[in-house]
Amino acid sequence: MSKEENKYNENSQEYLEILRHIKKTEELSQRNLAKTLGFSLGKLNYLIRALQKKGLIKIENFKKNPNKSKYLYYLTPKGLTVKTTLTLNFMERKLAEYDELKKDLEGEKGE
Repeated sequence: MSKEENKYNENSQEYLEILRHIKKTEELSQRNLAKTLGFSLGKLNYLIRALQKKGLIKIENFKKNPNKSKYLYYLTPKGLTVKTTLTLNFMERKLAEYDELKKDLEGEKGE
């Protein structure tokens, strides 16, 4: 695993889910995104701030009113690259799990 990949390993699955949703819909509320992903609002805020600090997403305030602020979330070019890397790593892990399960099933059939 490269240094770049290892940097995102700790929360890679969560980062990937957030990056995927941001790529699909830039205009999100943290509350709705937290609900969709099954995260607490605090956890999502922590992860989004970490993604912003790493330079993977850009956050812009686009509407202010007395009650709420709305934000646009954008993937940066670096964020798109990391999203792709995380997706490939996820797929590799799942394929390895699939191969392992397939071997187990074949072994059970032979018994």
